[in-house]
Amino acid sequence: MNVPREINADAAKRLATEKHTPMMQQYLSIKADYPTMLVFYRMGDFYELFFEDAEKAARILGITLTARGTSGGNPIKMAGVPFHSLDPYLAKLVKLGESCAICEQIGDPALSKGPVERKVVRVVTPGTLTDADLLPEKAERPLLAVCTVANRKVVTTGLAWMSLASGGLRLMEFSGDARTAAVRLVQELERIAPAEVLRADGGADLFEESPVGHTARVPEWHFEVVHGHKALLDQLGVATLSGFGADGLGAAFGAAGALLRYAQATQGRGLQHVKSLAVESESEFIGLDAATRRNLELTETIRGFESPTLFSLLDGCRTAMGSRLLRHWLHHARRDQRVARARHEAIAALAQRDAMQGLSATLAHVPDIERITTRIALLTARPRDLASLRDGLAQLPGLREQVARCFIPGDSCLLHDIHDAIAIPEACADLLQRAIATEPAAMVRDGGVFARGFDAELDELRALSENAGQFLVDLEARERARTGIANLRVEYNKVHGFYIEVTNGQADKVPDDYRRRQTLKNCERYITPELKAFEDKALSAQDRALAREKLLYELLLADLAPHIVCLQRIASGIAQLDTLTALASHAARYNWCMPQLVEEPCLTITEGRHPVVENQIERFIANDCKLSNDRRLLLITGPNMGGKSTFMRQVALITLLAYVGSYVPATNATIGPIDRIFTRIGASDDLAGGRSTFMVEMTESAAILNGATEHSLVLMDEVGRGTSTFDGLALAWAIARHLIETSRSFTLFATHYFELTQLPEQHPSAANVHLSAVEHKDSIVFLHAVQDGPASQSYGLQVAQLAGVQPAVIRAARKHLARLEAQALDATPQLDLFAPAPCDDADADADADAAPAPLPQADESPALALLDAIDPDALSPREALERLYELKRLASA
Repeated sequence: MNVPREINADAAKRLATEKHTPMMQQYLSIKADYPTMLVFYRMGDFYELFFEDAEKAARILGITLTARGTSGGNPIKMAGVPFHSLDPYLAKLVKLGESCAICEQIGDPALSKGPVERKVVRVVTPGTLTDADLLPEKAERPLLAVCTVANRKVVTTGLAWMSLASGGLRLMEFSGDARTAAVRLVQELERIAPAEVLRADGGADLFEESPVGHTARVPEWHFEVVHGHKALLDQLGVATLSGFGADGLGAAFGAAGALLRYAQATQGRGLQHVKSLAVESESEFIGLDAATRRNLELTETIRGFESPTLFSLLDGCRTAMGSRLLRHWLHHARRDQRVARARHEAIAALAQRDAMQGLSATLAHVPDIERITTRIALLTARPRDLASLRDGLAQLPGLREQVARCFIPGDSCLLHDIHDAIAIPEACADLLQRAIATEPAAMVRDGGVFARGFDAELDELRALSENAGQFLVDLEARERARTGIANLRVEYNKVHGFYIEVTNGQADKVPDDYRRRQTLKNCERYITPELKAFEDKALSAQDRALAREKLLYELLLADLAPHIVCLQRIASGIAQLDTLTALASHAARYNWCMPQLVEEPCLTITEGRHPVVENQIERFIANDCKLSNDRRLLLITGPNMGGKSTFMRQVALITLLAYVGSYVPATNATIGPIDRIFTRIGASDDLAGGRSTFMVEMTESAAILNGATEHSLVLMDEVGRGTSTFDGLALAWAIARHLIETSRSFTLFATHYFELTQLPEQHPSAANVHLSAVEHKDSIVFLHAVQDGPASQSYGLQVAQLAGVQPAVIRAARKHLARLEAQALDATPQLDLFAPAPCDDADADADADAAPAPLPQADESPALALLDAIDPDALSPREALERLYELKRLASA
């Protein structure tokens, strides 16, 4: 049938489902509103999925796929999961990027004609999780929206993101040409690491799919800037956004509008807990691109494991809130030195008062107040959440008392601010103490949530239900005495209610007022008017008590709503205190020092150590690093496995830790302004993206050369090794020179091109250092100590021998190396790279065009060729004698 265009969507949906059974019509009507999601359709004790959803869920979850009956002429494919074990299945689906709509029965089966009324009460997507069972305890899963506004050649990109489980809303906006904006967008997505990214369906975008997280498409009109601005005002309950520093934004408002609309739609209600807004700028945090985060192994190892990493090392937090904040600090170190100094001072105060152990013990009893508060705001908090919150608030007096000992009253410091933030909310704590039972049931529907004395009506209903046992005992005794039936019993079951049981042998003694309720093989069950009246009263009391508890629970959540902002402030204070306590404990345990952050450019580290590696090996060699205005590049040479990469990484990690606000693994550390940290370490390809190992290396190098400033810290390891020797050498030299002359960044430049060790002769701001090693016969001992001057050799053959390369291969390599060295016309044939070009051109870059001459190739004699092919260890005495005669013959020819 052709549907007229004028018919509305509801009518079209009705016509499309006319051929199906009433139940399937209801399902298909609901499914039409959620076409891209898996719809979990409640039927009794199961959530069922149908048709394509059933096939997909069966494949992903490993559940049974069945077919039952037909609808519309087609078999109905089904797959289901028990309602009480839904969360593990949802967790698996969401982890794979799937979104799910949870459809519940909202009608009364006793009053329904046809299928019970159902509706979708919750939508679960990767970026909108709030359930504790679905969320990782120590990490956030933000939802992010991207809005782009093109004006001629300038593209303005607005970002809005928040973790729905905590309620913090953030905005950012940046502009540039299309290519610049796309690169910047990818960098920000990698920094924020959203679980889900919203983009306009059909609109102009800077990317096809998000490089991180799941991409969801929403209508383009959701991103309207004017509507987004109004949605922010309504959400925050303010008349202007000036107080949040959001003046002048445009595209970011559009992103915020789409974000709020999507989040509200998935929760099915308003977002009471979203009451704060922060506007971020590029200059706020120390820049860390994806390669740097990966190479420094902040929260994930290069191989993708959760440990050993910097986060796993430092995470001694006793609350999940503290762990999440520590993770955030590591990825978002502030450039403002005042922020780090305040944290350093707080750690010093905690250590001076030796308060860490007491604070840790108290913090261990504090629940995840941040996420419990969110569930209160979304009306999804469970009774045991409220019991945990009640017990956690009871720890605040002890925490405040311990914190108060660590600062002088009246001082303006971070610990003072934390002390004020964790002030006890008396009204909230009192309400929870009075309302919630000591050990409440897991779900409201089970009853037993509220404490006795909180509600008189509930207590009365409970008394009726709980006194049933004594009434039945008394009734049984009276009836035995009245009837003379010694084995008469008064009992109860859920199917038949209350009854009096009499065996068949005593049936002649049954009084006339007994009414038969059930006949069994050996006995009869009866009901009396008195027992029936009590049954009605008792069973009614149970149902009414459960209904009363449900109503009281809804009222309790409403009464807690005004305390949401206060609870969020407490959660923030406890998270900061927990993080600082963990950092202070780690610093005291491993003898870390307080770094000095200064305004003049410098990076001086005395006896620095790699924070992770020093805990993985028995004896770690500490090393110094000194960079200043007059010494901006260290050219690092030395053997493989000598410790070059470890040394470079530890300098970057010490610098980052100092700006995070942590103590650092060193004897002393003085660090000037830092805006970005770049790393180009290791070899990896991107086959899916069509990039070779060398292409990845050059792409990362280009990003450094384009983004590094005089306040950046740059780590470059083995640049140019992915191509021919002369190409690689020329590139490494040119990149190092650019960093010295143009970027003027603080740079650690590790290389095996010994020709580069001549750079300091032409550039005084560069200096040679090397990782020392001692060679003994054919073996090598790594000293892992950084010393001034260039290394003498790379010891590559010795390292290959340690790796297990066969002796015959090592011997052949030694012979070939000796021959190459002997054939070289000059000990340093490639040093012409750094000499002025032999021409009169005054261009300062002329020397960059001077190509190194290739090594001459000498003709190899037959005798040498035969000698090179001989393996002495593999020859018998006779074979050795024959080879000797043959060599003598060739030599005399």
